[in-house]
Amino acid sequence: MPATPPGRTTHDAGTESAAGPVPCRLVVCRDCCCGSAKVTGVDHAAQTERLRAAAPVRVSDCLDVCEHANVVVVQPSAEGRTAGARPVWLGLVNDPDATEDIAAWARAGGPGVAPRPDILDLYAITPPRRRPAS
Repeated sequence: MPATPPGRTTHDAGTESAAGPVPCRLVVCRDCCCGSAKVTGVDHAAQTERLRAAAPVRVSDCLDVCEHANVVVVQPSAEGRTAGARPVWLGLVNDPDATEDIAAWARAGGPGVAPRPDILDLYAITPPRRRPAS
């Protein structure tokens, strides 16, 4: 086994950074419906920044679930994936309290690390690729 370089520890690739464990990540939809004036009364930029303060955020084009705008996907960390967690899709995230609940869950570790707050069950949606055939 090769020697570990000075200042580094051995661990699974992608599970830690210089600052510690790699957190869960968030994806926010911001295209045709999500993040647009079509969803009124939401400060989309503030919502994105609030989530970004809790965890890394990637802004995506349309995630093809426009009927659930605004959509946030909480992706598990490496630790969460090791525990068997899958991404959690949340829709109709149009309330600042829902944004705060998502941010708190992400800070706590997200899927597979911290239990999903019961209130977020109200926002859970099925990703488009998992919808049953009609």
